[in-house]
Amino acid sequence: MPRLPEFIAQFLTANSAIIGVLLLVGLLVAFALERLPPVVIASAGAVLMLVLGFISPQDMLSVFSNPAPITIGAMFILSGALLRTGALEAVSGWVIRRTLRHPRLAVGEIGAGTMAASAFMNNTPVVIVMIPIVKRLARVLKISPTRLLIPVSYLSILGGTLTLIGTSTNLLVDGVAQSLGEEPFGIFEMTAVGLVSGAAGIALLLLFGRRLLPDRPEHAIDEQGENDSYLSSLLLVEQSNLVGAKIGESSLVRRPGVKVVGVSRGGEIARKDIEQHVLEAGDQLIVSASPAELASLAEAHDFRVGLTGVGGGVVTAGAERPKDLRLIQAMISSTHPIVGRRLADIPLLSRLRVRVLGLARPRHLAGPDLANARVRAGDRLLIAAGNDAIVSLQANVGLADVAEAPVRAFRRTKAPIAIATLALVVMGAALFGYPIEALALGGVALVLLTRCMEPEDAWRSIDGNTLVLIFGMLAIGIGLQNAGTVELIVEHLRPLLSVSSPLVLLVAVYAITSALTETVTNNAVAVIMTPIVIGLADAVPLDERQLIMAVMFGASASFATPIGYQTNTLVYGAANYKFTDFLKIGIPMNIVVGIATCIAIVSFV
Repeated sequence: MPRLPEFIAQFLTANSAIIGVLLLVGLLVAFALERLPPVVIASAGAVLMLVLGFISPQDMLSVFSNPAPITIGAMFILSGALLRTGALEAVSGWVIRRTLRHPRLAVGEIGAGTMAASAFMNNTPVVIVMIPIVKRLARVLKISPTRLLIPVSYLSILGGTLTLIGTSTNLLVDGVAQSLGEEPFGIFEMTAVGLVSGAAGIALLLLFGRRLLPDRPEHAIDEQGENDSYLSSLLLVEQSNLVGAKIGESSLVRRPGVKVVGVSRGGEIARKDIEQHVLEAGDQLIVSASPAELASLAEAHDFRVGLTGVGGGVVTAGAERPKDLRLIQAMISSTHPIVGRRLADIPLLSRLRVRVLGLARPRHLAGPDLANARVRAGDRLLIAAGNDAIVSLQANVGLADVAEAPVRAFRRTKAPIAIATLALVVMGAALFGYPIEALALGGVALVLLTRCMEPEDAWRSIDGNTLVLIFGMLAIGIGLQNAGTVELIVEHLRPLLSVSSPLVLLVAVYAITSALTETVTNNAVAVIMTPIVIGLADAVPLDERQLIMAVMFGASASFATPIGYQTNTLVYGAANYKFTDFLKIGIPMNIVVGIATCIAIVSFV
């Protein structure tokens, strides 16, 4: 790397602490303005630290040995395994059935479930799964989803603070603290504090949520999930385990994304009281199903799914399944000759070795069944096909938007392994004190070896932007320490904070961290604040771990804006919210949860 001219190097060395402060302010402003993605800002900041000589190439490489990003990446994969095996879908299906039977009780169950799940896995997929469930619950209760979705996000944030692995922020603060000589945190070391802060947040939502949460009509909200339902048909084969079972008692109805809407036998379609219908070989079930569930059903041996093409169509299950088989989505254009005719007459079935798994229509389900559905322009087909057939489909001028479907079949038989693996990681850290990063990596190896997911699924589960952001901020943190910036900030803060009571000091640290988190990405704030509070610990009547824990909780306490935390952003886009809705409920949440957290830290840590 080329060296700077001598006079510039001398100037940088003499004024490194001040220059570091200016760089820190510039970074915070850049994060707040959001002109560039956070990952770009962090990467550029790390490179600038290297160019200015505040970090060496060895320092830059040392961030890759930090246990925090390794653990975070591994936990992303373990969360992905729960999604890939359908474990979360199974839970959501159970919740939906409970919602329909006991809607008011389901509100509390959803809240408790969201907190519990967020304590042990990445809370982003938890909220993604909960959004359609909460929307359905809101319709059952005849209230606006805007009353419920912000609380779901808040509960996921509070749940993430219950354990060390509940949020990447906790892991990152722990990793930075370890690099500065602190002892690693236990997986449940912050649980008591998290329970107190969670109870305070829940109390505020229960007491004042009706006044502070918006009650806005759902007209601007897309009914997520309903437009993604495909009409399909399932032909029951003789070897099926479902032969002789009632539909209402079969495993089919327990799939969260599947609804049986009719049964065809002998050319007659029954649509009433079908739960008591005893299944026989040759029955054709008319179902509404999500793309992922159709993909899973197509790989099962109990059914033949959809309409078959040439030669009995492509085989979608068993040893005869082609290795190049893929799921394709295609939209019927207005010029297609099939428009107005039955789907069974579509020419591609007589020309290609494919299988049409389902047909989706905007705003409602087509009918009466898959074969006899009259095709309209804009209908979407889900097709199983090999590479040769896909080339023909892409060349078909009557089909538009021919592309691989972004869904894959669930590996439900592997769900117990994925759940047990996560449980082993948690218990190994909690009961035996094994390093969490080693356990998490071992868990990743286990879910891959047992085929809970493929390696490409694991890579897709990792949020690369988050990891690069963390690596960049770790490098910036080292640069600020080497430049003397952290020491300079600590020296100026000591006189101000040394006269404060322990509780006031904790509140100040928490408030600064929380305020920065509302405008700056929480992982960046965690890296910046952790070395500062460790440096302050010698001059104040508080233990380092109390100050570090205040940073942990403060960096996760983003309630007042929809941009400070990803789960807030998810619900902001999923409902008819305004930016000010988060301010109205979020500022009181920040205050109440912050005070409760600081009192709990003084009491329990």
